[in-house]
Amino acid sequence: MNYRHAFHAGNFADVVKHTILTRILAYLMRKDAPFRVIDTHAGVGLYDLYGDQAERTGEWQDGILRLVESDLAPNVSELLSPYLEAVRAQNEADELRYYPGSPFITRHMLRQQDRLMALELHPKDVEALRENFAGDFQTRVTHLDAWAAMGTHLPPKEKRGLVLVDPPFEEKGEFSRMVQSLEKAHKRWPGGIFAYWYPIKDPEDVDAYVAALEATGIRKILRIELTIRAPSFPPRLHGTGMIVVNPPYVLEEEMRTVLPVLADVLADEGRGRWSVDWVAGE
Repeated sequence: MNYRHAFHAGNFADVVKHTILTRILAYLMRKDAPFRVIDTHAGVGLYDLYGDQAERTGEWQDGILRLVESDLAPNVSELLSPYLEAVRAQNEADELRYYPGSPFITRHMLRQQDRLMALELHPKDVEALRENFAGDFQTRVTHLDAWAAMGTHLPPKEKRGLVLVDPPFEEKGEFSRMVQSLEKAHKRWPGGIFAYWYPIKDPEDVDAYVAALEATGIRKILRIELTIRAPSFPPRLHGTGMIVVNPPYVLEEEMRTVLPVLADVLADEGRGRWSVDWVAGE
């Protein structure tokens, strides 16, 4: 599958992915010490939901649009507020025209002492990303293969932070590359938080991925998933997942609060399913 950000900006997978991202950042902000976020597949950063690519799929209408139009219980609204505030910051009043990708969401939440390193390999996308962050001294945009960064950019000098890995799945073997990169990165930065997004399309591929993660021997691996429909044949995208290594201790409970609501909002006719479980504990 091809998961170029622009075609799918604001869809159900982005809603789940960016909810998790903002909850991790909110936890890191509990301490005054600085942290760094390394976004390995940053894209262009900001997406026009009325643009040709997003309009071609219209997926945002069943994603972020549904969420902003929903009435949320106070406890869920509180957990989602950093994410929704980052979305509102890119739009005027009650309009929903632009959707911030992970680098814009991250940058919205950074404090003065924190830093963002945004990596992108696609030549046109990295130029657009540079333009979007021109003059921003807290953000460094680099034209780089994300998998190479796992060996050269870790650990960061801040010693605290997050590596967000969100591949486009344009090529075969992405699941294997994610496992290999995690093994390399974890050796260099065992205390870092790593969040790996993956599409749920073929359950057998996901099962093999999780088994490979378990075989690494790395501890503290949390698996978070949400599906909006049953698997089909031939396989199509029906769910979204995130592997979080060294998750904040509050993340599991927060996801158990938020995911049931997101499943109801993002799926049709009660078909939404969610799960939070440990691939490997302490």
